[in-house]
Amino acid sequence: HSSSCGGRGFGNMAKVLHETETTPDSTPPREEQDDNASMKQYLRNKNLVLDFLRSDLNPHHLQYHWNKVHLLKKCYFYLKFEPRHVCVRDQNNMMIFADILQIANPCQLQKIKKVGKKQTEIQLALLTELLEQLERGREELSRYVQICDVEDFLSQWDLNIKRVLKLSMFFNKLISLEEPRKLHVKHSLVSQIHLGGALHPPITFSLYTKKPPIFDRIESFACQTWAQLKWFTESQESHLERWQLEIKLVTDDSQTEPGYGRTQEVISNPCVINHLLPGRLYEFKVRRSDTHTLVYSQWHDCIILKTKTHPAEDTKEAPNRSLMRRLTRPTPSV
Repeated sequence: HSSSCGGRGFGNMAKVLHETETTPDSTPPREEQDDNASMKQYLRNKNLVLDFLRSDLNPHHLQYHWNKVHLLKKCYFYLKFEPRHVCVRDQNNMMIFADILQIANPCQLQKIKKVGKKQTEIQLALLTELLEQLERGREELSRYVQICDVEDFLSQWDLNIKRVLKLSMFFNKLISLEEPRKLHVKHSLVSQIHLGGALHPPITFSLYTKKPPIFDRIESFACQTWAQLKWFTESQESHLERWQLEIKLVTDDSQTEPGYGRTQEVISNPCVINHLLPGRLYEFKVRRSDTHTLVYSQWHDCIILKTKTHPAEDTKEAPNRSLMRRLTRPTPSV
């Protein structure tokens, strides 16, 4: 679908410019040619705008890009290094390969991550702004092509052809911004002390994304004192991926009991959460565990489940306790 949603702006605009350059001036022709020439020009220009509205500004295409931007806003953005490994001298003056993160200056890494976060925030804000401009432009051009009076239509042509060209530029900018970009940073990630005088190629930085985990609302359920949680992830997710679960007892203002919550890091999906109270509401949140290269994450999925009041209500088989201990690993509360 994406191939049909972009990349046509420049072709359409070349056509528009060619057509408008070869059409007569928008000033009315001589009296005897007025009706015929003006009508031809009106139909030609109107069809050019309609073509643009049906291609790049097609509502289905715009909705596709809105969906893409909404997903991007929920994604996790990570820093990528090229090359990831460099040659360094060890204590015995031997050349070895080392992972960039093992020898990176921590302060410089934090600065680069801040640049990455700022660039991501700007990118997401620009994408939203561009789509809003394209939506407004579509409304304005749609009103313009509804003008039936030939003279009135042609008198507004210069203004609207500029609008079409500007919107085409916006559309192509939108396409280019939908992919994470390279970072232009002046910070040196690795000091010469760590390199031991060894030369290495310039380190380039870019961003890449991972989709957020989304709870499976069918496979996630609660029994009397435990709950099973399952979530959707990337199709090629590493089995070593770590996830962070936040468990919170839902209380209302009338209850005097203190709120209860804990955070657990897990390496399995699905996973089992133990030690829950019967007949209570629990809020669960899932997110990817933090890493040294994570620069931006603002969204996490949330699900609320109610535990059963009586054991007889449990229709699911209780999981093996030793298995549960292997599947879950608590971390300190945050």
